[in-house]
Amino acid sequence: MAGLREAQKEMTRRRLLATALELFEAKGYAATTVDDIAAAAGTTRVTFYAYFPSRSDLMRALIGELNEALERIVSPTHGSTARALVAVVREGSREKIAEWLHATASRWDSVRPYLNAAFEAAALDPELRGLVDAWLEEAISDIEEGLAQAGRFEPETRHFRGVLAMSQLDHVARNWTPGRWNVDREQLVRVLAESWANLLTDEADPRP
Repeated sequence: MAGLREAQKEMTRRRLLATALELFEAKGYAATTVDDIAAAAGTTRVTFYAYFPSRSDLMRALIGELNEALERIVSPTHGSTARALVAVVREGSREKIAEWLHATASRWDSVRPYLNAAFEAAALDPELRGLVDAWLEEAISDIEEGLAQAGRFEPETRHFRGVLAMSQLDHVARNWTPGRWNVDREQLVRVLAESWANLLTDEADPRP
């Protein structure tokens, strides 16, 4: 019975998270209340608060789900890490960078609701703003770590290179949809990979 109760509790928790994400995507974070989430999930605000002390705490849990979707794991040095990204940057191959970006782009549709909700929430809630800023810094630190392991570029420029690369990726992941900017996803990723390679590798552009 205890196992069944735990399974039911986990189902309720996941239903609240999934419902909240759908409402955030449809109405926006600011316009979605705890009562909206509870009602759409077929439960009550009392049940909501039994799982999440606040809407902000629910958003924190959604960011945790986002990390899972992006295959980010706990890092002893900077919160979370994507080991594949560190390895690709360390290797410094244009081809491998393009492969990593293609794999990441295949998840854009599924992660975009999380990203948009997180950034909207961060604009409204100072605590969440700090959380989202720290989350972005973790991704930037992956790039910095890969460059440091490779001994590539001046140490004082590595973090900024990560800032530039992740700013590009974040912007297109949150804003590109088919037909936007007159490029399809293959073209967009190809150009993005060129930009990343110029920022993060020593390889010369192979084109004449």
